[in-house]
Amino acid sequence: MEIYAIEKLNFSYPLKDQETLRDINLTVNSGEFIAVCGKSGSGKSTLLRQLKSVLAPHGTRGGQIYFRKQPLENVDERTQAAQIGFVQQNADNQIVTDKVWHELAFGLESLGYPSSTIRLRVAEMASFFGIQAWFHRNVAELSGGQKQLLNLASIMAMQPEVLILDEPTSQLDPIAAADFLATLTKINRELGTTILMSEHRLEEVLPLADRLIVMDEGRIIADERPARAGEALRSMDHPMFVAMPAPMRIYAGVESGGDVLPVTVKEGRQWLNAYLEQLEGKPSQVLPAGGSDRNRQNKKNSAVVIQFKEVWFKYDRQGPDIIKDLSFKILEGQFYCIVGGNGTGKTSALSLMSGLLKPYRGKVSIGGKNPAAMRPGELFTNYLGVLPQNPQSLFVKKTVEQDLHEMLALRKLTSEEKAAKVAAVVELAELEELLAMHPYDLSGGEQQRAALAKVLLLEPKILLLDEPTKGLDSFYKEKLAAFLKKLNAEGVTIVMVSHDIEFCARHGEQCAMFFDGSIVTSHAAAEFFAGNSFYTTAANRMARHVWSEVVTIEDVIGLCQTSQRG
Repeated sequence: MEIYAIEKLNFSYPLKDQETLRDINLTVNSGEFIAVCGKSGSGKSTLLRQLKSVLAPHGTRGGQIYFRKQPLENVDERTQAAQIGFVQQNADNQIVTDKVWHELAFGLESLGYPSSTIRLRVAEMASFFGIQAWFHRNVAELSGGQKQLLNLASIMAMQPEVLILDEPTSQLDPIAAADFLATLTKINRELGTTILMSEHRLEEVLPLADRLIVMDEGRIIADERPARAGEALRSMDHPMFVAMPAPMRIYAGVESGGDVLPVTVKEGRQWLNAYLEQLEGKPSQVLPAGGSDRNRQNKKNSAVVIQFKEVWFKYDRQGPDIIKDLSFKILEGQFYCIVGGNGTGKTSALSLMSGLLKPYRGKVSIGGKNPAAMRPGELFTNYLGVLPQNPQSLFVKKTVEQDLHEMLALRKLTSEEKAAKVAAVVELAELEELLAMHPYDLSGGEQQRAALAKVLLLEPKILLLDEPTKGLDSFYKEKLAAFLKKLNAEGVTIVMVSHDIEFCARHGEQCAMFFDGSIVTSHAAAEFFAGNSFYTTAANRMARHVWSEVVTIEDVIGLCQTSQRG
């Protein structure tokens, strides 16, 4: 049975000549799990928001959308609210009450259900989602993963037929993301709920999906089962193939033939075992030259630029400690990555570095000085740059262009010099088509790029990044990595908090694990990720039974090719 039927859908935003959606024809059947992917700005979020009238963006639309064989505009808002659930990327944007139990009940109360029904459904959802332990807590006390799970539970209490999710795991750590996706799978299989989900994190999503829809410049260029869609991208030599799961890309880098690409780590390991059995002798254990990006300049003798000494911090006098006896050093010119679960204290540590927070015990120093005691002009002018977790907190003007120029308003530069600096970051962040738009009208990935551009205009010597790859597609991640490495090579110290394990493993120099308010371990990137079960890459999980030290896709491909030649 058809849930949605989309016929010749076109859409363009006001004041934009180019259409964001072009001639979209799509059928969604009851009970399907459909993943949607594409570059930032390809139209994913715009397409998903067209599927619920109240969320549809303002602009010019052509074509027709049918929901259960009725034109969507003829389906009343109450029916849409009850039967079409939508989970946004930012969990905080969707929460409207102060208590967990009230958030679960809010949608049902708004629809006018009787109290007995509300109590039953709230109890059922709390049990199904494992919320009982924090049922009476304040929403503000929840971690990012708990907030997103609460959003999902609140929607499912209304028993929707369709669940639409716009990059719901982008702010979750790997374990919380896996738990969230496992819950989605349970909803899809046990309740029969139809799921449409846009996502950049395809390693975990594609194994769950019945179909993969790939978008490019507002068009659907592939709509197949995940393995077939991956093969279609490969045969087209389409750049979107770099976003496919590691097993697919490793297979494509080693095998020239074949048409069934492995999607999961399990399938990838089975293919790798069969491939190595065909070779004579033992697999090579020596990476070829250039096979891994691990050659870093030795910085052991570099000066300490950031130091924590027995630091303790809590937000409320009577509240729990968020940072607990934290001591560590970051050397000048290091690319230092911090990973760990939601709510473990990573963002609070960055805020202590930037002087926004003060410890109640211990010492934080930046270049030998207390950042909380430094004047803003001294701290942030050509010294410290901070990209916050929520990029919207940096936007203060009505257009992206005005926001960028605002960053240079107090600098003693000529108008030509200011224009040149803005033009340089606009090119880097690929903002040319977005300059006239309001920052809040941008997609999540576009906001992230605009915020990064603002920070880079400070020309910092120390760069603090809180989830910089959130909402970014694989293409721009590589461009971002190249630029960060260029800054790093010029002596800029980079501290990055991230849930993007693949990015940290591929590009980071030193990686640390945050747990329970402190750093429990810190090693060079290759050593750090090679020994973990969950905080590691898909390439490592796929091949570590043969090569325990591999971390990146290039590592595995290089060893396969070396073994073949041997």
